[in-house]
Amino acid sequence: MVRPPRTATCSEVDARSRLKAAQAHLEVAELVLAGASSDQYAAVACSLAVLAGIAASDALTCRRLGLVHRGENHQEATALVEGAVPDGRKVASTLRRLLALKDASNYGLTPLSMQKARDAVRWARLLVERAQGELEA
Repeated sequence: MVRPPRTATCSEVDARSRLKAAQAHLEVAELVLAGASSDQYAAVACSLAVLAGIAASDALTCRRLGLVHRGENHQEATALVEGAVPDGRKVASTLRRLLALKDASNYGLTPLSMQKARDAVRWARLLVERAQGELEA
């Protein structure tokens, strides 16, 4: 197999490391969201959820393909995850939803709503659970 551009090879150990990172980001996102008292905290929870989703997707592609995306444009990672697992279209769609919130949660001038943060945490949880299922099978 020819390695796709903007990827790096990785091992089972790397996949497990990315899963642990995804779990940690999700855990903190859920804590922030649970204690959020303003929309500023919603953006923090959303940002952490995006990181959790990226790490979970890395865990999946690393486990299945031995590759992780290494480009600056995370949207390109969706193609890699789409081809990595049988339900790749669904996984990639969930990742795309999260990535659509990345700039607003990290650099946006307008605070994100609590609903957007709840959605982001829910989508991240789906990706983390999918990666857990893959690596713990």
